[in-house]
Amino acid sequence: MTGARLERTRFRGRAWLFGPDISTDMLSPGQYVHDPMEIRLRHVLEPARPEFASQVRPGDIVVAGANFGCGSSRESAPQHLKDLGVALVVADSLARIFARNAIALGLPALSCPGVSATVQDHELVEVDIVAGEVVVGEGRAHLGADRIPEQMLDVLGHGGIEPLLVALAARGR
Repeated sequence: MTGARLERTRFRGRAWLFGPDISTDMLSPGQYVHDPMEIRLRHVLEPARPEFASQVRPGDIVVAGANFGCGSSRESAPQHLKDLGVALVVADSLARIFARNAIALGLPALSCPGVSATVQDHELVEVDIVAGEVVVGEGRAHLGADRIPEQMLDVLGHGGIEPLLVALAARGR
């Protein structure tokens, strides 16, 4: 444990609501993999919500049903969300590889059973990733979420696994 402090543990933003089984192919469509980044980002989540990439704003929160991030292990899937300014992902459940990739890239992602049935599209959502709490609307609903383990909070505190490794190397560890 390196003891990095998270700059933010609470996130407050506009919800983008998605259903279940959002795959990494929807997050990072393979047909654009060789295109410049600005083109790739225009197509993030296009099959599910064509307007998402052009209308998402920094600080917005992706809220989804079960099995978010299923499919392949594309690291570009959470990276594209981060590049578009998404603050975090909270879903009924997360595909394990997506959750690990998101944390490794510095994008908070947590499971919160029932969140997709509670949140309305574009509603204000507040998430405390340390306490594992989701507040919907202006306190309309309070949900318990899985807490992010301390070691993963350390990775997030550094902005991802790569900055964490650089910090460790600088300290000779």
